[in-house]
Amino acid sequence: MSEDQSRLDSFLAEMRAEFPAFRIVKKEQSTFAKVLDVALKIITFGGQREFMTRYYTVVGDTLYVPPGFDDVDPIDVIVMLRHERVHLRQRRRYTMIGMTLLYLMLPFPLGLAYARARMEWEAYTETLRATKELKGLEAMRSPRLRDRIVSQFTGAAYGWMWPFKRTVERWYDEAVSALEKE
Repeated sequence: MSEDQSRLDSFLAEMRAEFPAFRIVKKEQSTFAKVLDVALKIITFGGQREFMTRYYTVVGDTLYVPPGFDDVDPIDVIVMLRHERVHLRQRRRYTMIGMTLLYLMLPFPLGLAYARARMEWEAYTETLRATKELKGLEAMRSPRLRDRIVSQFTGAAYGWMWPFKRTVERWYDEAVSALEKE
């Protein structure tokens, strides 16, 4: 077993200690994920076409993963899990009903989804922190990572949750700057 795989196994054990009901389910084996995929295609007017194949999604204590998950680099999995752990903690803080209402509805389900944007800013800050810690400063500073994360907020993937690109870029740059000082 590689050192990276050992780190992943250790992190998964830590997550399961904090969230005993946590489980990982492959999207292609989940009726719920398939229904969610169709719903997302409808409400984003076809803009979210990669839900089943690219995105990791935590609902309740379950993390739904796309095909190929077992082949993903263990360090990349840890980075992703640290992001998703933020959402698990948010759910615990706000309750399942509160999290659902905030994440999906306030103030709007599409376009100006401020509560969802705030929750994702918190989770993506952890993505950046994990990237810095596990892959190094240069990986965290990557323009490609910046573009990918900014597009999550401004594009169809999350229902254009915060379509103000300059605001998202400013948040991103401030988060990276703060993490560089940690």
